[in-house]
Amino acid sequence: MSALITVDLRDATPPYEQIRAQVASLIAVGQLANGSRLPTVRALAGDLGVATGTVARAYKELESAGLIESRRRLGTIVTHSSASATETADSPLEKMLDALINQSRASGVEDETLLSLLRGRMRTLESPQLPGKPAHDDNPLPRSTT
Repeated sequence: MSALITVDLRDATPPYEQIRAQVASLIAVGQLANGSRLPTVRALAGDLGVATGTVARAYKELESAGLIESRRRLGTIVTHSSASATETADSPLEKMLDALINQSRASGVEDETLLSLLRGRMRTLESPQLPGKPAHDDNPLPRSTT
């Protein structure tokens, strides 16, 4: 799972918020289903190269939003799933994303360029707010690392 999350230290968005938004998005699109185990705070912090307090804050906010739960001896698990989380890779959103990625690659657009285009476009459009997500951050896609 930690391979799906990245932190861009050049981004104005605080690292804990980048982590929180990405995990919330993975839950919303069904990549992290109800009952899925998240990496420990220490493991994810090590993978991302951030302080453990950064990951702990992201997890705390996700827990406050009712998306995850930390359980003694069981670790941190997803406790909320959206309707799309019960679907597999056949969800309409995932099909559209796959088509966009495939079309971009076929056109010779680099993955990082596509991500930059998406981020820019998302900043110009209003988007529905995910549960537990502040209205000012509308970017659910993972950010590239430095």
